[in-house]
Amino acid sequence: MDAIKVKDLYDLTHTRAAQMLSVCDYPWEALDRIKETVLAIGKTLDPEEYDQVQDGVWIAKSASVAQTATITAPCIIGEETEVRPGAFLRGSILVGDGCVVGNSTELKNCILFDGVQVPHYNYVGDSIVGYMAHMGAGAITSNVKGDKKPVVVHGENNYETGCKKFGAMLGDYAEIGCNSVLNPGTVIGRDTQVYPLSSVRGVVPARCIVKGERGVFPKK
Repeated sequence: MDAIKVKDLYDLTHTRAAQMLSVCDYPWEALDRIKETVLAIGKTLDPEEYDQVQDGVWIAKSASVAQTATITAPCIIGEETEVRPGAFLRGSILVGDGCVVGNSTELKNCILFDGVQVPHYNYVGDSIVGYMAHMGAGAITSNVKGDKKPVVVHGENNYETGCKKFGAMLGDYAEIGCNSVLNPGTVIGRDTQVYPLSSVRGVVPARCIVKGERGVFPKK
């Protein structure tokens, strides 16, 4: 069976969204709850550790945020996280601790677990990126189908998500190569590696390597 449930993909000890995610069977069920979750968590943050820099935006005092970054509410940026010049965080975003949000990277309606790196020219929309996952330069999530119909996750079974906007679910330790595209409804298993310049769709099992058009192979 496809290992694509929240419990299969994520260690919830590495995100402040653990309570919300724990009641979701499939991770895409969380997409329409991110905004309310960020706002609820923000109200509980210790003002000794977080600055509320504007209504609905909380930034850890230990985080580093470039002056040229643009941040729209609601948003939380975790401890020891770096947001680099030109980053565009456009709402409903929970960024964990020790993350890197790079130059010209755009985030929208997403959860980044602790230790995530999206450091160069990435787009992450309507997606969840697991603990210590990394997206190479130019790698993006494509979150809307060309025909604008609801996204279906294709694996051993077809999963009707009901979501018109759904990028990708990246399991813990996923590694996405430079200039790869994760098409709507992609689910990447834990510790799976995607080669550069790959176009990926559907379910990719844990501990595999995606070698572009050559296919998917178990890690040795």
